[in-house]
Amino acid sequence: MAVIEIYSSPICGFCYRAKSLLDQKGAAFKEINVLMDPGRKKEMMDRAGGRHTVPQIFINNMHIGGCDELYALDRAGNLDTMLAQEPLS
Repeated sequence: MAVIEIYSSPICGFCYRAKSLLDQKGAAFKEINVLMDPGRKKEMMDRAGGRHTVPQIFINNMHIGGCDELYALDRAGNLDTMLAQEPLS
């Protein structure tokens, strides 16, 4: 199963939507709350090419983008394949 990381905030509706889709898929994810740990926001921005909004989603260390990009992957039929892949060593 893929390793999924989501940089999020508890006051973000898009974060809830992204997590809801992953929950529907039965995908476990690590949530990193940038509101409670502001130092992690810089980490997120570095990993996400300067993007500063949440959520920022990574699957197997590959930057997916935000909620819209996650749903676009699902509509295109690519999300399930990504979620089933084992992380590279």
